[in-house]
Amino acid sequence: MLLWNSTGAEDLLGNGSDRRQGNVEQVLVPIFDVLILVLGVGGHSMVMVILCRRYRRKVGQSAQSSMTGTGTDVLLLALSSADVLLLATLPFHTTAIAVQQWPFGDFLCRLAGFLGSASSSASAFTLSTLAVSRYMTVVHPARAYRLLSPRRVSIAAAILWVPAFCLATPQLVFRSVGTPHHSSDGLACFAFLSHRDQLIYGLFHFLIAFLLPLITIAIAYGNIYLFLWRTQKARQAPQVERYQSKVTQTSAMLVLAFTLCWLPSYGLMLALLSDQSSGATGTSPRYGSFTVFARLMAITSTVLNPMLYVLVSQKFRQDLQRLFKRGGQSASGGATP
Repeated sequence: MLLWNSTGAEDLLGNGSDRRQGNVEQVLVPIFDVLILVLGVGGHSMVMVILCRRYRRKVGQSAQSSMTGTGTDVLLLALSSADVLLLATLPFHTTAIAVQQWPFGDFLCRLAGFLGSASSSASAFTLSTLAVSRYMTVVHPARAYRLLSPRRVSIAAAILWVPAFCLATPQLVFRSVGTPHHSSDGLACFAFLSHRDQLIYGLFHFLIAFLLPLITIAIAYGNIYLFLWRTQKARQAPQVERYQSKVTQTSAMLVLAFTLCWLPSYGLMLALLSDQSSGATGTSPRYGSFTVFARLMAITSTVLNPMLYVLVSQKFRQDLQRLFKRGGQSASGGATP
């Protein structure tokens, strides 16, 4: 069974599976993957088109009216780019599951693992940076005006890829194609690491790419809620109660979605790392269909991001309507004799 390669659990399982559940995986996993790939690429492409159009509109506006908003748009664009790169590695793993072996060779094995790990980490880092940006905009607007310029935010979004690439380097160095332990159904793309080395890498990946971003997101939105609650209590803003309710609901969805999507996969990884009897790179049939569920939840995060971080915005919905209206007018104009 092949897990989404960013979590490190794939190194433990390879892309071979126990034959008792292999037939089910060969049918269900490609169906889900194709659906997620279409929805993810389509959703993020739409998001990137709208953000680019929005940026071009703001270029002609004054810096005072667009500086902070454009900085947030840069992070949203970086988030979509990272998720699209993550989705680009999905067809390789889908094919490997469908044919029950890795048919793409050693180079693509290393490259797919490296890009998948780097893009998933960069996505998590961007989410946490976006949360900090929103905290600065709400709680410290004057400081946000000075700091969150498009140039500075773009540099920060690029710098986030440095730790992401560093965290993914072991995937590029140690990943290889071979026959995993407890498997006789062909070659698999996985990392030949000792149990101790895999444990260290898995725990480090869990702390840096999951726990640290989650804590950052929770603290940022928690402070936003406290700030709005205190403002409402002091009766400093007449509409703060409605805004507080909206921020509270959105914050809960952000933290809950991030946790629910990645926790099953990381939990499975930690369970496999603690189970020395499964071997450092072998399959573990006892977890059964939970491996399929954990993988599905992890890749579903790439579809949820545009909905939770962009589509909930009324401003984005207006841009979306404007985009479809313009597209409908263009099609109507092209059809006119």
